[in-house]
Amino acid sequence: MDKKVTVIGAGNVGATAAQRLAEKELCDVVLVDIIEGVPQGKALDLAEAAPIEKHDAHLVGTNAYDASADSDIVIITAGIPRKPGMSRDDLLTTNAGIVKKVTQEVASRSPKATLIIVSNPLDAMCHVALDASRFPKQRVIGMAGVLDSARFRAFIAMELNVSVENTHAFVLGGHGDTMVPLPRYSSVAGIPITELMTPERIEALVKRTRNGGAEIVSLLKTGSAYYAPASAAVEMAESILKDKKKILPCAAYLQGEYGIKDLFIGVPVKLGAGGIEQVIEIKLTAEENAALQKSAAAVQELKSALAQLKY
Repeated sequence: MDKKVTVIGAGNVGATAAQRLAEKELCDVVLVDIIEGVPQGKALDLAEAAPIEKHDAHLVGTNAYDASADSDIVIITAGIPRKPGMSRDDLLTTNAGIVKKVTQEVASRSPKATLIIVSNPLDAMCHVALDASRFPKQRVIGMAGVLDSARFRAFIAMELNVSVENTHAFVLGGHGDTMVPLPRYSSVAGIPITELMTPERIEALVKRTRNGGAEIVSLLKTGSAYYAPASAAVEMAESILKDKKKILPCAAYLQGEYGIKDLFIGVPVKLGAGGIEQVIEIKLTAEENAALQKSAAAVQELKSALAQLKY
């Protein structure tokens, strides 16, 4: 393979992302984790599945960072996951230190890489990675909107008993309780969902989308979601590796767009070989804009809390 992606963190999200990348034959994969034997074992297990899954991606598991050198993309999943009763924000202190360290390690070895941040609290960890890497803002991207939109799409398909392939949805804002699903821009085969459901049912789906991660945490009890987060990160990676220029909702560092400055917020962006190649500004109603600004204020609180930490 002529492309390399390093996945930091060989837990459920990281290992599943490595599996998806390999089985799509997008790249060779380096899986890094601090726990001795875990990345090596999972990489070997995935390599042994390759003859059955029929791919020739090369997989390496390691506890060090040298094998990550010259990666095209680094997906950072490292950090502790949410447990029942925890919000994403509760992870701030612990994960800030972890994300800072791993970002410095990979940035020094892959100075031209694009970083995809998955660690929670997502928007705050993007700020940590941007500062630690000193990369251009176009090459530090948060995985949030793709996941949140996928959840919204799944719930729409369940509600209407239609194919998920026909559903399209947009979710803006921070990756948390203040995210902003946009029913007006969400559709089934081009038909706005506002014409297919009552306002009450739409609101119920919006609420379920906001609580999508917490719903899974409450069911699993010992961890958090990983299949859908891994798929979301890999869809972003694929658009960058193949220069597909997909329009996807991602956490991007805004500098005036949507009236928001110096903050990572989920918005639609064009993803290509250069990372974020364009931030797409869509027209919002006064109500939608107010919700987005409220979400931005919540992210700003996290950013301010980060500034008070010694990590």
